[in-house]
Amino acid sequence: MSKRSHHHLTELGCIACEDLTEFGAGKEGWLAPDAGTTVLCALDAHSLAIANRSVVLIIGWSDSDEPRVKIRPELSPIEAERITAIEWLVFDDIKVIAIGTSRGFLLMYSLRGDLIHRQMVYHGQIIKLRVRGTKKDLMQDISSEDVCVVMPGVIARFDGSDIRSMLQRWFQETHSRFWDEKSNKDLEDDGNSDNRLPYQIWNVNKYGSCVDAAITGIMPPPLMELQSSQRYYCAVTIGDDAVISAFRLSEDRKRSLVGVILSKVMPVTFSTIASFSKMIWRSEPTPTSKPEEKLQSFARASSLTCLKDYPRKGEKLTLSPSGTLAAITDSLGRILLLDTRALVVVRIWKGYRDANCFFMEMLVNRDDKRASSSYHVPGKSDYCLCLAIHAPRKGIIEVWQMRTGPRVLAIQCAKGCRLLQPTYRFGSLSDSPYVPLEVFLLNGDSGQLSVLNRFLN
Repeated sequence: MSKRSHHHLTELGCIACEDLTEFGAGKEGWLAPDAGTTVLCALDAHSLAIANRSVVLIIGWSDSDEPRVKIRPELSPIEAERITAIEWLVFDDIKVIAIGTSRGFLLMYSLRGDLIHRQMVYHGQIIKLRVRGTKKDLMQDISSEDVCVVMPGVIARFDGSDIRSMLQRWFQETHSRFWDEKSNKDLEDDGNSDNRLPYQIWNVNKYGSCVDAAITGIMPPPLMELQSSQRYYCAVTIGDDAVISAFRLSEDRKRSLVGVILSKVMPVTFSTIASFSKMIWRSEPTPTSKPEEKLQSFARASSLTCLKDYPRKGEKLTLSPSGTLAAITDSLGRILLLDTRALVVVRIWKGYRDANCFFMEMLVNRDDKRASSSYHVPGKSDYCLCLAIHAPRKGIIEVWQMRTGPRVLAIQCAKGCRLLQPTYRFGSLSDSPYVPLEVFLLNGDSGQLSVLNRFLN
């Protein structure tokens, strides 16, 4: 499909199809962020994943002839399990869809709909799956790529290299089995194997249950503490009790009181109850069902700061590419810009109820000779960081220059629109030429997908 430009927007493709009726398409405003039926969306370079409570639909927006894939995870009907989060995991030659459920399971599926991995993270609903990476700079001497799993009061981190290795093994085994003409049953069993991915998990509910959270990056160890090889991470959480709270996350599980209780006391308690039950009901046969997955103990999380401002409640959080800034929306229609290193609010916008925010990069100083040269390929230094704010009640998208710059763009949009951003691509820390961070607009009523132009005159 040819691209069409409308001043500040460039049309890229259309996702309209009959399969979307299962998600509410055809009703006005079905994709709006404040719609009654929650529809989850995850955008990739050429594909869009849309999910409701029980099914995920993958649509190729750049090629209308690309086959669509429906994924129906095996969910527990007894506990009313449902899909609560989706995200793309994109490596150099591998692309899969990650699904989080209301029971705390992390599922990974291939683009053919094959179950690759299934793992319990913790008991509770997975609110968000975040994929991000940080590179070496003056503040940290190592790079980091991870998948962050956000749950009420709990945050977990999977290392990107561990996920990459697991996916590579699965695709290699699947390819070899295909040529060996193995049965399809063997392939399905592989997705439910006991090969658990290593991860760290922390309890961050000191100031109440969080509704969103993010690991912003690696931070130095606390003062007067012996240097070690372990890493420390900074996590920012938002919620109903505390608008903003921050924690230092340690990889050390030995000094976590909650972790000790879970790993030592709870197994003994359950073992005692089980032994007592066997004494009473000796005639009952041994259950043949698969035992529950063993949960990992909590690592140490130390509180850094907390902002309580009743009745203000935190709602959504988004991070800048470097993780040094976070935009936080609250229940009073305000947007707080947080410096995640100094842990101070550096800017506030008012009058943006139900807003959605994404950081993006725009080209500035186009009159510069170097920028206007046809031989010059824009680099990171040619872009400035901006914040795109979608205010659905106003029907407008605004772009503000960071940190204290003016509003540089305002675009009118329809009610049934949603602002999206492609997921982070693993290995992109060394990409050349530089790929700027872009923001896309999906019109649910027409199915049209557009990108915000990144040129500032």
